[in-house]
Amino acid sequence: MAEFHSFQPPARLLLGPGPSPVPQRILDALARPTIGHLDPRFVAMMDETKALLRYAFRTDNALTLPVSAPGSAGMEAAFVNLIEPGDTVVVCQNGVFGGRMRENVVRVGATAVMVNDAFGTPVDLDKVESALRANPGAKALAFVHAETSTGVLSDAAALCALARAHGALSIVDSVTGLGGVSVEVDDWGADVIYSGSQKCLAAPPGLSPMSFGDAAVDVLKSRKTPVQSWFLDMNLIINYWQGSGARAYHHTAPINMLYALHEALVMLHEEGLEAAWARHRENHLRLVRGLDAIGLELLVEESARLPQLNAVSVPAGVDEAAVRRRLLEEHNIEIGAGLGELAGKIWRIGLMGAGSNPQNVDRVLGALGEILQRKAA
Repeated sequence: MAEFHSFQPPARLLLGPGPSPVPQRILDALARPTIGHLDPRFVAMMDETKALLRYAFRTDNALTLPVSAPGSAGMEAAFVNLIEPGDTVVVCQNGVFGGRMRENVVRVGATAVMVNDAFGTPVDLDKVESALRANPGAKALAFVHAETSTGVLSDAAALCALARAHGALSIVDSVTGLGGVSVEVDDWGADVIYSGSQKCLAAPPGLSPMSFGDAAVDVLKSRKTPVQSWFLDMNLIINYWQGSGARAYHHTAPINMLYALHEALVMLHEEGLEAAWARHRENHLRLVRGLDAIGLELLVEESARLPQLNAVSVPAGVDEAAVRRRLLEEHNIEIGAGLGELAGKIWRIGLMGAGSNPQNVDRVLGALGEILQRKAA
């Protein structure tokens, strides 16, 4: 009979597209005693978590909470709650995750009108305006603010304004954005936005922070058809996450993961949003200078680069998978591969959350330079 033993993971430096390195302080929070998900002390922590998420999202939205599943569930929650069969949604795709937005629209039974831009470029505002003009009555405009597959940052403020001008809701993916670059939900007028715990917030994967504005809540409450997902139905989840009295049982919340997210948000609050954004920017620039020194270029034009997710073009003749394997096996550093049409063409170097510091930048640059020099020798 086979023997089984406790799993002991290797000590990796996670500099890929996520998860990002989890600080010991957050790991310690995970290990705190589990209490009931309706315990008054836990409910008090839930309220603090909501307040901290409102701080991180820069919003006063009452319906701001973490969905009990990863960022992909946040995406699905946005669509299943707001979109109904027969609706039309204008979907922007400039990377892999815009394509996943389309999949959600189609599976709800709605029509997706695609606005396509080249991978590695931001969403084109003129194309979006043309699509909205050509589709009066579109229910929503969906776009990725911080595209994890390409390292591109799109103009969320302008896109939300276009949606509003055409009477459409805005559905915003900022899974890789929150905590790393400016996210201004109220100033943008974003109607629904979702993120993930494992990127710039530096918590483990497993939760999807979300925020719904008043217009989105009105749409949710006036639906003609039931939300197709029972688990992600905000009409039900609201009764657990909101209210000053007894909470209605919906599901057993991931208690210890919520401890971790709460601790991560406390740490973000201690650092300050602007300071966190500046730190990500400074370490990105340090990486760019170092990449240039070893002859590597970034895929994305400087004006549209996402500081926390850097798409590095693979030089001609270099086996990108072999380089990643050597980084992992010889240096215990994980970076990411390209996705979709960029597979085999880029490396994705993440400098997210606690992983965004000068020491990590220098370590990955030194390892990359050594491996590439060895190949050229």
